[in-house]
Amino acid sequence: MRKPHRIMILASMAAAVLTAAMWAATASGSPAAASGQTKDTPRRARVIIPGEDRFTPFNLTVHAGTLVIWVNTDTDDHTIVSDDHFSTTGPHGLDIVIPGTDSNGGNPGRYAFFFAQHGTFVYHCRFHAHLDDAQQPVAPGPKGGIQDANGNFGTPMMGTVTVLP
Repeated sequence: MRKPHRIMILASMAAAVLTAAMWAATASGSPAAASGQTKDTPRRARVIIPGEDRFTPFNLTVHAGTLVIWVNTDTDDHTIVSDDHFSTTGPHGLDIVIPGTDSNGGNPGRYAFFFAQHGTFVYHCRFHAHLDDAQQPVAPGPKGGIQDANGNFGTPMMGTVTVLP
């Protein structure tokens, strides 16, 4: 029969080993280790569509294995259309509507894509940009821009995702 103090010593030693292992994993600086995620869990990044007809950030840089989530917080619907002439990764032929809060019960619309390989994904909103003869995105309007109430023309609503290995 074991004595109670031996069981307590063994339990204390096991707790010390477990604590040291957890500290080493957290101290390694690995985001997965610190958050308790396994290495197979994808990283996540967001592109926000605010109420200003733009993608924020304009250029997002991530690593392969990242899930990018577009969140439309604008009241209007917007789209993600792939520019297949310049995109080297991501979905080709993509033309998807992301509902705005007005058409989505007050909730932001979302779209997510998992980027598995490196390259560049170039996209635009078909409501606020189109491709010209050189396959470059330009904003709608007679002078290549979106005209505001003051007669000013802006830039096309577009963005890029750069995926590193």
